[in-house]
Amino acid sequence: MNSPKPTTAPTKAAQFLTDADRKAFDLEHRRKIRFNIGKYNTAVQTGLGFYEDHELARSRASYLKTQVINNLDQYLLQFEQNFTARGGKVVWAQNAEEALYEVGKIMERRKARTVVKAKSMTTEEIHLNKYLGKRGIESVETDLGEFIVQLNGERPYHIVTPAMHLSKLDIADIFVKHLGIEYTDDAQQLVLTARHLLRSKYTAAEVGITGGNFIIADTGAIAVTENEGNARLSATFPQTHIAIVGIEKVIPRLRDLDLFWPLLSTSGTGQQVTVYNTIYTGPRQPLEKDGPEEMIVILLDNGRTNLLAQPDKREALNCIRCGACLNVCPVYKNIGGHTYEATYSGPIGSVITPHLNGMAENKHLSYASSLCGACTSVCPVKIPIHNILLKNRQQSVAEGLTEKEERRAITLWLHGMKHRWVWDLAPATAKNWVLSRLLGQVGWSKRRDAVQVAPKTFRQLWKERK
Repeated sequence: MNSPKPTTAPTKAAQFLTDADRKAFDLEHRRKIRFNIGKYNTAVQTGLGFYEDHELARSRASYLKTQVINNLDQYLLQFEQNFTARGGKVVWAQNAEEALYEVGKIMERRKARTVVKAKSMTTEEIHLNKYLGKRGIESVETDLGEFIVQLNGERPYHIVTPAMHLSKLDIADIFVKHLGIEYTDDAQQLVLTARHLLRSKYTAAEVGITGGNFIIADTGAIAVTENEGNARLSATFPQTHIAIVGIEKVIPRLRDLDLFWPLLSTSGTGQQVTVYNTIYTGPRQPLEKDGPEEMIVILLDNGRTNLLAQPDKREALNCIRCGACLNVCPVYKNIGGHTYEATYSGPIGSVITPHLNGMAENKHLSYASSLCGACTSVCPVKIPIHNILLKNRQQSVAEGLTEKEERRAITLWLHGMKHRWVWDLAPATAKNWVLSRLLGQVGWSKRRDAVQVAPKTFRQLWKERK
């Protein structure tokens, strides 16, 4: 009896193409995404109208962030000095494993059984919920969108709007299935259901975890922006507050928030400023009535210094995670956020993921772009996203990460272009074969008619004319 042949799992690139193909032809999925993104785009256009000179604001923000990134070590040390002076603690984590190890030590010391967590992409990046779950610790997402996708066992769909792919009816079904409530499609009632469940979690949790939108160097503070107030509750009720923040989130001065907060909110949701904006400068001080007994900031590298070491690409670290590039991207609007299989999706995710998680496994993301430049045009800190995508592609080729078949086809084409007499000697059938192999590698021919060369070359036609 012959044993079955072992099957190999598809590569991330192959899986990406399969998932993208499926999502692009899922008309209901596309309807939901375009409807939800359309509402955001309308709000953003209204929000931009409040700026007297939006381009000037973008230029100033780009200058400040670039200045910080080019002197990142100095600003981070300044933040640490000022933050620890008020009783806070700073932990430097080189990768996800170190960050999780530090979180685990805090949980053991606090004998924590419940954690309340505000919306944070860095915690998604290090898979914090999975880590805590393995240790028997309940980790509750308190952002409504994050709470919904956590109930449904999914990853966030969008940097700003985790449940963008779900309709109101989808959410009602999720609540019925996982919370056992009576079915209702009343949005207000669904929100009240989640709020009632979460209230008791805030008071029971030993530890609260947030991210951080900005690290303020001159004050030694973490700034958090939100619309629901759950981050404030997560940071106030528990005795320990942990903020896990990427090292690139630094801004020089407290007063710079008057530039960055409106840019972030307008580009992300169209608001002049988000509802709740909080500055955390450390644990509860003497004579203060509320706040945590201890506050710990974990500064996460996790591949960011890989980008920092590349001057032609480090501008990607300027990103303030507004999500504007996702909302405008024609590729994202067709294939959706989950297809990317990465913490950060869309154009900016395609730029940074290969450097955070490895170029070999993630180079395909830099090809998931039409290079239309729409992402660059809306970025509030003027990151040249489509140019960096091209540089990522160039790097993957230079590192020899392309397929052998593709390299052979390109080599053959290049030789023909440099030695036209060879190309002219080949019959049209041979040229068509080369084109079919070359274009087949990039998927050009999958849904298009095959490219056919003319039976006679231009040189032959020119000779006949003369």
